Amino acid sequence: MHQAHLYPLLLLASLSVTNGIQLILVNNCQESVWPAILGGAGQMTPRDGGFLLSSGEEAVIDVPEKWSGRLWGRQGCAFAPNSNKGRCQTGDCGGQLSCRGAGGSPPATVVEMTLGSSASPIHFYDVSLVDGFNLPVSMKPVGGGVGCGVAACDVDVNVCCPSALEVRVGGRVVGCKSACAAMQSDKYCCTGEFASPKRCKPTLFAHLFKAICPKAYSYAFDDSSSLNKCRASRYLITFCPPN
Repeated sequence: MHQAHLYPLLLLASLSVTNGIQLILVNNCQESVWPAILGGAGQMTPRDGGFLLSSGEEAVIDVPEKWSGRLWGRQGCAFAPNSNKGRCQTGDCGGQLSCRGAGGSPPATVVEMTLGSSASPIHFYDVSLVDGFNLPVSMKPVGGGVGCGVAACDVDVNVCCPSALEVRVGGRVVGCKSACAAMQSDKYCCTGEFASPKRCKPTLFAHLFKAICPKAYSYAFDDSSSLNKCRASRYLITFCPPN
């Protein structure tokens, strides 16, 4: 076979091998967002765990089948150009642009997903306010099938955050703490003797989160209706989604 004919065939072969899943991240906010991503136990962490996504930009992240992990948006970040070290107002992961396996500091709106397992091909995903709120975000399948839901907290909770939970920078509310982070007690954190659905009940703050964002988890033992199930090859994750 002539070499000139070989390259198109190789290209077609590479395009056809798509065993993974695409996460399409879109920044619909009026300011930059620094997405952070963390693979679950034993899972790879794509894109070194963090990068800049300017207003209006999108990025595509490829993850393998059966990948699980979490993703959140950081805001108000400033990093040194040479070292990529700095700080974010919310969601910071150890003062670095590339989180590389580090988690985010609450408060942060978190997208959680388990994209299949050895026991089931079904994808599970949700938006969680268990670690508090910093940015509106949603996750929905592109195409998808019947019954595929949208996980979202698409309202700016900071606007109506109770004063006891507010995180302020320069007079501006940039985040809304979880009741656990604010109160630091087993009752609010669902830990210790309260570490069960029977003992840990939603607080007044959890009820408020649920009223504002009914499609998101509001506390550790929230109703499982906030968990979405699907089987799609691509998912759209939008920061500041239109509501």
